[in-house]
Amino acid sequence: MSKERILTGDRPTGKLHLGHYVGSLKSRVELQNSGLYESFIMIADQQALTDNARNPEKIRKSLTEVALDYLAVGIDPTKSTIFVQSQIPELNELTMHYLNLVTVSRLQRNPTVKEEIKQKNFENSIPAGFFIYPVSQAADITAFKATTVPVGEDQLPMIEQTREIVRSFNSIYGEILVEPKEVLPKGTLGRLPGIDGKAKMSKSLNNGIYLSDSEDEIKKKVMSMYTDPNHIRVEDPGQVENNTVFLYLDAFCKDVDTVAEMKEHYTRGGLGDVKVKRFLNEVLQAELEPIRKRREEFAKDIPEVYKILKNGSDAAREVAAQTLKEVREAIGIEYFK
Repeated sequence: MSKERILTGDRPTGKLHLGHYVGSLKSRVELQNSGLYESFIMIADQQALTDNARNPEKIRKSLTEVALDYLAVGIDPTKSTIFVQSQIPELNELTMHYLNLVTVSRLQRNPTVKEEIKQKNFENSIPAGFFIYPVSQAADITAFKATTVPVGEDQLPMIEQTREIVRSFNSIYGEILVEPKEVLPKGTLGRLPGIDGKAKMSKSLNNGIYLSDSEDEIKKKVMSMYTDPNHIRVEDPGQVENNTVFLYLDAFCKDVDTVAEMKEHYTRGGLGDVKVKRFLNEVLQAELEPIRKRREEFAKDIPEVYKILKNGSDAAREVAAQTLKEVREAIGIEYFK
């Protein structure tokens, strides 16, 4: 019996941060090591180019950084297929076929697209490639007949649009495509705030802790973290709800009893922010040091990293090519055999 397939990925627009780590990277490693799934992990460089087409060098550099982060956290190319989206041309043809099944008004109603258009201030100057990327994402998922797609809540509309495309295609041409199901992260995972406590981590906001950050950089960022603004003196009662430092402790500290005691102490007063931050720094350093060291080792041989990406892309292309062949035959455009 064949394994279920999982597809995950990231846009290469910079190094990966702790939000990526707790929201997806750790679970990818766990799923990979479980042996229960066939895992495809995509570096979505074409999707990144939809709003960075005039700065392709940014994407090229980031692709290497993302690959290093993947390998550093424990994604194993002998267990997972790591591939580069642009190296699978079959995805582009699948996108074209699916565009015929989607209306412009449906794309305009996609809440994820609407929100991202607003965030990027595209207004009426929306790049067409960006506008249709939900369809491209459907091509990515269906090309590998992924049964499971781990996503955050903000990506649920994208999965639903993929399911709509699958249903529409299968109703017209026959049962060729697989309808995927989403898997949401548990608890607070995927919602780790930036160190300013106001938003998700992002390079543009300069509020992230990155997997490649040095020991000193991590300490500096932790000690600058936003906490409870009303917790001015050590003896003052503090609030742990939505307190950035405690959110990070919940995500990273395995000693839940110690965290619970600190929360109780902080709430009643008598525990200062500096002491809590120092403890968090120790926790993060212990978590990230082995990742940083592995990353440094892989970075010594970038040609080998690219060899891993090429081998993964070649393997992924074989799978996508088979799906495209089935799609073309179902549509009836395999004229010359």
